[in-house]
Amino acid sequence: MTLLQTLLRKVLPAAGLLTLALHPIPSFAQVTLGVSDWPGWVAWYVAEKEGYFKKYGADVKLVWFPDYMTSVNALSAGQIDANCQALIDTLSPVEKKVPAKVILVTDNSAGNDALMVSNGIKTYPELKGKTVGVEIGSIEHYLAATALKMHGMGEKDVNFVNMSTGDAAAALIAGKVSAAGVWNPWIQRIQQHKAGHPLFTSKSAPGLIPDVVYARDAALAAHQKDFVGMTKAWFAAVKFIDANPMKAAEIMAPHVGLKPQEYALSLAGTKLFGAKLNLAAMSKSTAPESLYVSTAATGDFLVSQKAITATPDPASFIDVGIVKAAMKP
Repeated sequence: MTLLQTLLRKVLPAAGLLTLALHPIPSFAQVTLGVSDWPGWVAWYVAEKEGYFKKYGADVKLVWFPDYMTSVNALSAGQIDANCQALIDTLSPVEKKVPAKVILVTDNSAGNDALMVSNGIKTYPELKGKTVGVEIGSIEHYLAATALKMHGMGEKDVNFVNMSTGDAAAALIAGKVSAAGVWNPWIQRIQQHKAGHPLFTSKSAPGLIPDVVYARDAALAAHQKDFVGMTKAWFAAVKFIDANPMKAAEIMAPHVGLKPQEYALSLAGTKLFGAKLNLAAMSKSTAPESLYVSTAATGDFLVSQKAITATPDPASFIDVGIVKAAMKP
């Protein structure tokens, strides 16, 4: 979730979806996987570059979406076979009965999302009554609401003003708001301008912001072998990135127009999920990484925002079968 995504998010969704409708993405490969600008998803290019798709017999085509929400809509419309998306943006399609399942957890945000505050604010009581720039209903809004709740406050204790993430960051830098919900690179840019500091980040809330691969049922039925191979390739990519973070950043950075050194900072704020963490995430438990825990919390927030009417049962949209098959020798 970077600068390019932020700038285009408001402009391209309608135009992008219209383009997809008029010119469906040609399926040159058996499985088309939507990818957009977030470290946990750009990491797929490491799997491609290092030859892991070929190694594990996965016929996969990565489809780049400059605008993230267009990829979410494309999956729901059946324009691609699978998509990388946040859990918070998956619960609405689940409620609308889009025929798809969560088959993989790519990552959890671990510092890449933050509630940034002006330098004069050091504690949560000092934030009371202040203006917070945030995109209402977004991950950043969810993070800010969670931070307030964890510190004995509620949304009514601050004045949330709806604005894009880029605008919120600019407003904080300009001193027009006291706080802003942002992600990297905006966190870095606010700090570079010495205009604020993080009062709360996703690193302090493990499991709060999971990202997943959401795949259509028809594609899963037709191409199970490719999905299993694709998942094996993902596990190999995670191991490579953990062992070679700078080399991985060099592979990933050109896809988002950043320097490797800059991208390495964003990568550090993303906890990539390998095989064992995926199994834990997709199992019912009280562990913070479990999608059962995050679905309950995320669902409550979305219901409060009237984005969904009820929290779906995770068992209805999680398919751990691909992960289990990929873990076999």
